[in-house]
Amino acid sequence: MSLEVRTVTESEFPDWSRALDTGFLNPPVGVDEVIAERLARADLDRTRGAFDQGRCVATFRSFAQELTVVGGAVLPADAVTNVSVSPTHRRRGLLGRMMAADLTAAKERGDAVATLISAEYPIYGRYGFGPAAGVAEWAIDVPRTGLDPRWSGPVDGGRIDLADAADVRKLGPELYERLRLRQPGATDRDERWWQINTGEAPTGRPWVEPFHAVYRSASGEVEGLATYTADDQWGDGKQPKNTASVRKLIAVSPRAERALWQFLCSIDWITTVRTGFRAPDDLLPHFLPDPRAARIVTQADFLWVRILDAVRALEARTYAVPGTVVLDIHDRAELAGGRFRLEAGPDGASCVTTTESPDLVLDVRELGALYLGDESVLRLVALGAVSEERPGAAAVAERLFRTPRRPWCPDVF
Repeated sequence: MSLEVRTVTESEFPDWSRALDTGFLNPPVGVDEVIAERLARADLDRTRGAFDQGRCVATFRSFAQELTVVGGAVLPADAVTNVSVSPTHRRRGLLGRMMAADLTAAKERGDAVATLISAEYPIYGRYGFGPAAGVAEWAIDVPRTGLDPRWSGPVDGGRIDLADAADVRKLGPELYERLRLRQPGATDRDERWWQINTGEAPTGRPWVEPFHAVYRSASGEVEGLATYTADDQWGDGKQPKNTASVRKLIAVSPRAERALWQFLCSIDWITTVRTGFRAPDDLLPHFLPDPRAARIVTQADFLWVRILDAVRALEARTYAVPGTVVLDIHDRAELAGGRFRLEAGPDGASCVTTTESPDLVLDVRELGALYLGDESVLRLVALGAVSEERPGAAAVAERLFRTPRRPWCPDVF
């Protein structure tokens, strides 16, 4: 029998949820409250599954999202998540069918881009996604940092206060909005995100209540928030060897970042701080007197972007310098391909279709990788992923697209 790929009904959602847990190697939840919570987050018109004789064997979901691009503009995005194929039904084109249906609907809906967090690298390039923002994680060896062990608070007139989950739900959303509207690669957080990440909404996983610390400036304004947990490890001779693991740390000023990291490194019994996923060029190591005390333990791709509307996407962001380049974009799915003349600069851009000879030829996945300013045109030319048709065009595009600071997506979705 042929496999049926379609949207999921409410009555089928528990089976869809079971298939999702199977694909992610998680024990099936089966708890009515958790299934109801998942269903409340799902738009069934954007929740797809593959069915074999009525049993769900593959899952796919998308939701409305906003993506901050270079210059601070916000684009409507199709956020792809919950992608799985059961191990019994791999290599049958199920993901391709679900992806094609979703991206076509997103294009018709008016989304300019699609986004996802890729669990595995090789999968999504063939659907036009490119790795647009990476992450890094550091392990800080606290005794090596050179920080003053007698530190008792910020010296800039600010202060750090411990907070609870209710405080975070009250203070966090406004603080995050200030951050995400200035951070290329950041996405929006709705009320449910704050409920889930403060333990107010069930997830089916054991909830460990974390600690929260808030940084306030000398004027009393909230500028930073850190959420962290700690283990209970002791060595020989009753020496503490505890690790503080940061779940989230957001800040809208370097002084807030510095103060929160110093606070985390000053907690009694903590000898290691795991930073969680940060931007690859995070300031953290250089807040420490000895930057080598912060050792990179993870460095990888993270947010992937798929351009759905080349004109809207390219016109939405700003560019480092004035310049013009003709791009010939190939897109096998015929969603965003074509030849475009991009005239761009710090104040914005104009992008129109053209019949002029191309300066650069590239696949839509490479455009996605370049879009937020993280990837290098010159590097992609050297790798053979972009073809330079006019000498010097790659250098022009390099100056246009690259950004001084790297993009960063603070959240997994």
